[in-house]
Amino acid sequence: MLKHVTFLGATAVAATLSTGAFAQDVTADTVVATVGETEITMGEIIIARTQLPPQYAQFPVEVLFDGLVDQLIQQQLLADAAGEPSARTSFTLLNERRSLLAAEVITEIAANAVTEADLQAAYDERFANAEEIEEFNAAHLLVETQEEAAAAKTRIDEGAAFADVARDVSTGPTGPNGGNLGWFGAGAMVPEFENAVTALEVGGVTEPFETQFGWHVATLLDKRIQAGPTLDDVRRELTAELQEAAITVRLDALAAEETITKPEPGQFDPSLIDATNLLD
Repeated sequence: MLKHVTFLGATAVAATLSTGAFAQDVTADTVVATVGETEITMGEIIIARTQLPPQYAQFPVEVLFDGLVDQLIQQQLLADAAGEPSARTSFTLLNERRSLLAAEVITEIAANAVTEADLQAAYDERFANAEEIEEFNAAHLLVETQEEAAAAKTRIDEGAAFADVARDVSTGPTGPNGGNLGWFGAGAMVPEFENAVTALEVGGVTEPFETQFGWHVATLLDKRIQAGPTLDDVRRELTAELQEAAITVRLDALAAEETITKPEPGQFDPSLIDATNLLD
């Protein structure tokens, strides 16, 4: 807000409602102030409050109320002095009105579009028959040559801990933590690595094998079936999808009831969207 239409200057003081109107007597249409013949209502004060930046929340409501009244009075004085709005302001007001009314309808559609039964049906359709996903927890060591990989495998076969050998010889980034790759699913690794690891039983160790990165020896530490998401896990996602679908249906219905014209191809130069000089 500009200096002359703000209220948090050094002279701001706490104020109380001096009209004698108590909260239960006040409606959004209650007149709070007047500027000439123009009335400023409690509804306008409330909307102005919702548009304040978050940092204003630190001030007492008494200061906010008094300041908002002053702000709207000052804005009305300036608006009255403006005369007829400029083309830029007129088109902005048209767009703002259209946007606000559209948002109100969208909010109404979204609020009534989704029931618990709708969510359950959408969840069942997507996840009830979903295939189980197997995940693997593996470790590996990476070296440059087949001979180095074979020597590492011999050490493991002779009883050395896989993690210790990986720490000793692996050139990969997981070497320092014993080669542990964590959990991964199908498609996460290059095919040669995935095929070698998924063929193992838990605790098994592969023979040396080659990928584009070098020579590996890998072990399967564990495997599991990934649990599918619960309804609560995907509630927000499904709600948004159902709301979007409801809005689309409503828009299609509204469009079917109206005669709509659109520009013919090539009728307007697309670069005109930047021609702000047309507003002057």
